Amino acid sequence: MIAFLHGSRRGSTDQRFANRRFVRYWLYIVFLMLIVIVLVGGITRIMGAGLSITEWQPIHGIIPPYGQNQWDEEFLKYQQITQYQHLNPNMTLAEFKHIFWWEWVHRLLARAVGFLIALPMTFFWLTGRLEKMVKWRLVSILLLCFLQGFIGWWMVTSGLGRSQLVRVSQYRLAIHLVMGCVIITAVLALARGLVEHTGQSVVRSIQRFAGLLVVLAFFQIYLGALVAGLHAGRVYTTWPMMDGHFIPDGLLHLQPLWRNLFENVLTVQFVHRFFAYLLLAFAIIHALNVAKHLPETKHARRALFLLILVFMQMITGIITVLLEVPLVWGLIHQVFALIILSYSVVHWTATKGALPLPS
Repeated sequence: MIAFLHGSRRGSTDQRFANRRFVRYWLYIVFLMLIVIVLVGGITRIMGAGLSITEWQPIHGIIPPYGQNQWDEEFLKYQQITQYQHLNPNMTLAEFKHIFWWEWVHRLLARAVGFLIALPMTFFWLTGRLEKMVKWRLVSILLLCFLQGFIGWWMVTSGLGRSQLVRVSQYRLAIHLVMGCVIITAVLALARGLVEHTGQSVVRSIQRFAGLLVVLAFFQIYLGALVAGLHAGRVYTTWPMMDGHFIPDGLLHLQPLWRNLFENVLTVQFVHRFFAYLLLAFAIIHALNVAKHLPETKHARRALFLLILVFMQMITGIITVLLEVPLVWGLIHQVFALIILSYSVVHWTATKGALPLPS
């Protein structure tokens, strides 16, 4: 028990492996919490609940409204914004409470993950269980979490005040989601770096291609966030054609041309679809290459499983579009995106091997 509390600054290799194991299990818990936060955020977005809380109160906001007067006051604040006036002018207080609670839970979980990182990190730090390279990576992750809180509020403000938007800006939504995925990736990569990977060594070219798949998964999530922010998935609901064509007309009708990539509903969904095919092609190439050079290894099996996940994600995307993005299928599609990102990180870190033990 004493050894657990004090850790081991100059302990044996076995003790240092034990320290890594404790830290790794804690990081897995943080990772799962982050996944839950993103999924709750997805529900909040699909339900249009993100603007239901019109103020940012990092401390006081933990306490929800209680009593009729406070609920009436909160509802009145919501009634002042464009979303209520244009989309929900007939909303009742009971309906408002429903969307309010989803946003409140999302913010509460975001606050909780900060404590889930900071408190155990302090304990592990003070008891000598953290290696130097791990310490500063954890500090960076905690700072990213604080930054994410500011980005989240910056996103919400795009739909408040004098804004004519009835939802948050798709630009800011995409940044918020990508930053969440950056934190997820950082936590998972660090946790996997504390695992003792075994198996055949991997050539640098395979490592780089595995890392490329992580980047491509990130970019596809970013494109998906633009689609979600514009509700583009509910506009063109056929597959494989869009608006009756494989390459539809009107992809570049906005001026200047770059705006089409972010504001043209047709173009944003088309690019997201095209990039899904591109990601699938890269996953196929990678799986074949790893199978050729490292046959019947864990790396080959991981590459094949990643390919299967990408294919399944494409199927969920098609179904989601054809059904006009119902809540359940929208969430399934988002869950698969997070699974692909996470598994691509697992595969990439496995090709690199564990972080070296300090001498």
